[in-house]
Amino acid sequence: MPTLLHLDSSADLKNSVSRALTARFATAWTENSTDHLVVRRDLHLDPLPHLPTSALHWAPRLRAPEEVVPAGAEQLQQVLISELLNADVVLIGAPMYNWSMPSTLKAWIDYVHVGGITSSIDKPAQPLAGKPLVVVSTRGAAYGAGAPGEPIDHEIPSIIQSLGTSMGMDVTVVTTQLTLATRLPALHEFAGQAADEMEKAAAAMTDLAQSLGSR
Repeated sequence: MPTLLHLDSSADLKNSVSRALTARFATAWTENSTDHLVVRRDLHLDPLPHLPTSALHWAPRLRAPEEVVPAGAEQLQQVLISELLNADVVLIGAPMYNWSMPSTLKAWIDYVHVGGITSSIDKPAQPLAGKPLVVVSTRGAAYGAGAPGEPIDHEIPSIIQSLGTSMGMDVTVVTTQLTLATRLPALHEFAGQAADEMEKAAAAMTDLAQSLGSR
């Protein structure tokens, strides 16, 4: 059965734009057929603990003899990696917080990016190579190509480096900007642009869910 791994990380449970867009994708995914499943993990409501030891960054064979990993942490890491491996498509809601990703999402990446298991270190290891990953990045101001804020987008480059370049996933990024245009007076003039971006992002969610779900 085609399986979608759906991750949300927004701390806003009422008005989150990223949650609205990932929900649209998930709905369109299930509409492909009754066989299309969704495995959802809410990283805000059920946050992962920070890594108890840096040894979890490495496959067991690459750990130093003195490095000890708590059994519970190792088991959690295995569960998270299994969810990734078993998914046909991965969907991540990643609102921009302080020019980077939410700490809850960073914790998840720290668990699943493992040298020698999900990324190459001592030998080829990219079991997730080519797996489709859709990242929904919502941002309050403008950080697109040519915008003054472009150089300070520290979210998407980090996600692409870890999950795309290092782990080999096929990353598609959908952004919608100026989400604070109706909240901050200084951005009110961009409300129309914000609405247009949201409409395009919503349409992209449906199109991607249908195209990826029909593979």
